[in-house]
Amino acid sequence: MTTVAAYAAPAAKAPLERTTIERRAVGEFDVLIDIEFAGICHSDIHQAREGWGKANFPMVPGHEIAGVVREVGPGVTRFQTGDRVGVGCIVDSCRECDNCKAGLEQYCAEGPTLTYNAVGKDGQPTQGGYAQKIVVDENYVVRVPDGLSLDVAAPLLCAGITTYSPLKHWNAGPGKKVAVVGLGGLGHMGVKIAHALGAEVTVLSQSLRKKDDGLKLGADHYYATSDPKTFEELAGTFDIIINTVSAPLDFAAYLSLLRTDGTMVNLGLPEEPVRIVLQSLFGNRRSLSSSGIGGIAETQEMLDFCAEHGLGAEIELIRADEINDAYERVLASDVRYRFVIDAATI
Repeated sequence: MTTVAAYAAPAAKAPLERTTIERRAVGEFDVLIDIEFAGICHSDIHQAREGWGKANFPMVPGHEIAGVVREVGPGVTRFQTGDRVGVGCIVDSCRECDNCKAGLEQYCAEGPTLTYNAVGKDGQPTQGGYAQKIVVDENYVVRVPDGLSLDVAAPLLCAGITTYSPLKHWNAGPGKKVAVVGLGGLGHMGVKIAHALGAEVTVLSQSLRKKDDGLKLGADHYYATSDPKTFEELAGTFDIIINTVSAPLDFAAYLSLLRTDGTMVNLGLPEEPVRIVLQSLFGNRRSLSSSGIGGIAETQEMLDFCAEHGLGAEIELIRADEINDAYERVLASDVRYRFVIDAATI
């Protein structure tokens, strides 16, 4: 066992505080990673404050992890000391179900083992990336290409793959019109990736406050959803709508923006129930779907794609003692576009 410094929420809704946690000894197929950077995802806040239901405490959040391999187990073949690597939302799965065998570990039939707020196969709670080190099975570690610096790569382990996976699955590319709802941590990566895939990209945001940013990130168009004329003007326009916001929406209004056979993919997960008007799906064979992160192979594919196209996250680097302030700023939409913790300050 290795004792490492970390930042943890001692209880639901309590401020995060510096503490120490135990990491397991490096097993035969394990990789010990010196964490250099960890992104702050909105889902960290949902879970640390029990917005999605009962959680495990003390909790070390963080599933956007980038660092350097310090040690490998004797059976490890994919990595060696000094490699630049990342860890995302999953650190294990059953490995035997059809989904796992198909590279869809995020949809493991037994439920994937999440990087934090879960229980591993050893019966111990998992703890995330707001820490100095982490030990992960090599099968759930990805390589960060040389073309990406670790600080801007860290958020790609969630924000990047969460948007890349549905865009690839629903064939975003030349000739396709894609709308991204919300220009935040996920949304800004959705714009970058959809643009790099060759799609015509529109941002749908509550206001025009971030319009200049959106256009610089690769959007072709930018509309305010607070203006009712937006929904009139864009009716029947899009092949794909990627919804990145974690708040209830008027889904009927957004579904009306889809072309025949268009799909709206929900990535945000509100804490409260949402209302769906089924009639809004009829008439044009529209679909309302969802997507959860991506498998390990697809995450590696996404990192390679981002390196090839020069796509890193837009970040604000913070010290670990600024985490609680950063949480409040995320809730106030006061970040452009992802907070990343400098793990050297933990």
